[in-house]
Amino acid sequence: MYLAHFGLREAPFGITPDTSFFFACTDYQEALNTLLIAIRHGEGFIKITGEVGTGKTLLCRQFMASINMNHGAAVVSDSGPDQERGAKPGNPAQRFVTAYIPNPYLTPHALLLALADELGIVLKPDVDQHHLLKSLTGALLEFARQGKQVVLCLDEAQAMPLESLEAIRLLTNLETEKRKLLQIVLFGQPELNQKLQQDSIRQLNQRITFHYHLGPLRRDDMDYYLSHRLNVAGYAGGRLFSRGAIRQLYMASGGIPRLVNIMSHKALMLAYGEGRQQVGARHVRAAAKDTGSARNNGWRWWLIVAMLLIAGSALGWVLR
Repeated sequence: MYLAHFGLREAPFGITPDTSFFFACTDYQEALNTLLIAIRHGEGFIKITGEVGTGKTLLCRQFMASINMNHGAAVVSDSGPDQERGAKPGNPAQRFVTAYIPNPYLTPHALLLALADELGIVLKPDVDQHHLLKSLTGALLEFARQGKQVVLCLDEAQAMPLESLEAIRLLTNLETEKRKLLQIVLFGQPELNQKLQQDSIRQLNQRITFHYHLGPLRRDDMDYYLSHRLNVAGYAGGRLFSRGAIRQLYMASGGIPRLVNIMSHKALMLAYGEGRQQVGARHVRAAAKDTGSARNNGWRWWLIVAMLLIAGSALGWVLR
């Protein structure tokens, strides 16, 4: 690998969501602030949408880390809540308890079982729906008595069956005089918006009080994004990506972070293979050509623009 060649401690452009690489540009910081404000105000439903590869899962993990959520929920059984998993003696009680479901393409019963498992609720084998809901309600009430707020984060929410969305909505009907017992954050692709417009779940759509759409990186953010990831990975040298490489990278990726990472990794490998200390535009072009979802037709747009300019000039000459 190229790590030693470029003086890196770790790979800077992995595609696994790693909060140490979270890049707080304006849009991403606004999305994070939206989540933090909504949760701390006790809102029931929050929605974050974004195209594939824009960093929704990374934002979700950064959000959970930012509110210092409890990584281990209290174990709740028929005998009451047990000591919190992972809690150290003498530590102050944490305010938030989290449940994270990365793939909610589940039936309503399976989704509620997953939530119970995330909250550490001990259930009897083959528990029926009635007793499952009773156990969840009891656990949520117990967390509220302990002064804790329970937050459920659902990733890839656009894949959820309508019946499962409705089952989750019904759970949010539980509330004290002050706030909801369960807050839910939906992370999904834009198709989630279309799903929520369906008449059968219009009540859920009305309960979404905060929403943010996560877009791609802006052109002005690209240089800072690359520098940030390289610095986190231990790079301490000069400019590693030439300005031409950055322009090419933005054109080929459209600012989608996942594509930026994939092509940057490949471009670094190509530069390393040639013994170069800097990534150039041709390395990025080769990386883009090898990446199926990259925008490899950028040159065609320039050709069309050039042809239109030539045609316009010719027309102006004829009309004189």
